[in-house]
Amino acid sequence: MTQAVTHFLVAAIVVNLIRDFLIRDKKSFPLHLVLIGGIAGLLPDFDVAAYWLLNYAGFTITEVHRTFTHTLFVPLLFFLLSFIFWKAKSRKLSRAGLTWSNILLVLGIGTFIHLLLDGIVAGYIKPFYPVLNLSIGLNLMQYLPSHFQNAFLPSLDALLLMLWMIYIEVKHKISNFI
Repeated sequence: MTQAVTHFLVAAIVVNLIRDFLIRDKKSFPLHLVLIGGIAGLLPDFDVAAYWLLNYAGFTITEVHRTFTHTLFVPLLFFLLSFIFWKAKSRKLSRAGLTWSNILLVLGIGTFIHLLLDGIVAGYIKPFYPVLNLSIGLNLMQYLPSHFQNAFLPSLDALLLMLWMIYIEVKHKISNFI
């Protein structure tokens, strides 16, 4: 399973790249959304917390984890709500320029990225659960030599963190704020 740091970083990096290269008006898409996107990358794994409670009722981790929160319905719900708030011309929530539409859009992006990572890197997801019990995924970890598998995910975390920090320094001169 992809680790929490990778889920956070990849979602934050994608939202940051969208902000830097696709959004023309940075005030309409404030930097706070990058943080929200990173947190959204973790949201589907809140089913693990549900497992801690459901374990006492006899549920196993496989009956809880990667079921309801790991479906395409979660990001689609966020995207739909974002569209509804965008059409309704929702007002800004703060002086920072956050709107419900943008927050929900970033939540959809982050949760979708989580599903992609789980399905591509380590394991499978059930994108239409409970409607269809179909599991899909590439599970690329299985193709690594067994002696590299334990070190791969922590190494991926470190590599992503270093690359993101270099990007932020080059693009945004983050050292000016230290």
